[in-house]
Amino acid sequence: MRIIFMGTPEFSVGTLEALIAVGHDVCLAVTQPDKPKGRGKEMQFPPVKTAALAHGIEVFQPSRVREPECVEKLKSYQADVIVVIAFGQILPKSILQMTPYGCVNVHASLLPKYRGAAPIQWAILDGENVTGVTTMQMDDGIDTGDMLLKTEVEISPEETGDSLHDKLAAAGAALCVETLKKLQEGSITPQKQGESPTAYAKMLTKQLGDIDWSRPAAEIERLVRGLNSWPGAYTDWNGKVMKIWKAKVAGAEMPQAQDAGRGMVPESETGVVKAQPSEWEDGKFSALLPGSVVCVEKDCFLVQTGDGLLKVEEVQVPGKKRMETGAFLRGYTLPVGTMLGVKIF
Repeated sequence: MRIIFMGTPEFSVGTLEALIAVGHDVCLAVTQPDKPKGRGKEMQFPPVKTAALAHGIEVFQPSRVREPECVEKLKSYQADVIVVIAFGQILPKSILQMTPYGCVNVHASLLPKYRGAAPIQWAILDGENVTGVTTMQMDDGIDTGDMLLKTEVEISPEETGDSLHDKLAAAGAALCVETLKKLQEGSITPQKQGESPTAYAKMLTKQLGDIDWSRPAAEIERLVRGLNSWPGAYTDWNGKVMKIWKAKVAGAEMPQAQDAGRGMVPESETGVVKAQPSEWEDGKFSALLPGSVVCVEKDCFLVQTGDGLLKVEEVQVPGKKRMETGAFLRGYTLPVGTMLGVKIF
């Protein structure tokens, strides 16, 4: 098929490469304009542009693809279909209805669940066990078009936003190739979408990563995984921002303290410092506020949340790279009783 490909980020690249690999004629790649990035603010190509140029494919980067001159340019390529995956602009009817097979979208969720800009991350944040990819015949709504094909992808207990991104990108590439083949054969029966059972997967913001320690430990743990690597989960620590890159919900039992001193015990032979054991009741330290560091071990520290404890295993502080918590504790002092999430102005 003769294809106009519309996409921008790394998630789109695998599908572009797959279409080229099976012999489709990708006559034009449409992507967002170059943007300045990094401290030097140097202009950088979108990933789709880099991939397209490597294959000798013409690249078109309109600021507003709905402008009449842009629409006319796309018409001139006389494509059979337009494939759209994470392009970043809303398409007008004049483009949606331009080609014989219309616009086929590759969306990273099992529609009608998780319509919107960030379906990968929200599936993790909401605690889903399975997600997937849907190919869709685009209409003038947002992710509301008729569904063509679906494929499921399991979300593992350790899944991060980055790892799920890569799984879904690969699944989407294969599904797009299969979809175009079956469209040509006439063997797909499009299905209407019902109402979405999930909230709109709104765009991620940096503020979303600010940890609310009054939330349950399980919810915060999903936040850490889902926002890895952007924007990352973070908390205030002694006037600095500490990013938390890896954490687990702690078990129901705490190690036995070595001493009955008030509030904490001295460092034991195992290197563990922890809160007074008499304060440990029903799976939480009821006397301690959410955000309190309640236990410091050689390779981790535990934080009281609104429901349970969070075991922090990998962090990052300003001016430093990501590090295992053990390395952080060898370079910084973190006393039991330290309050995280307290903003100092």
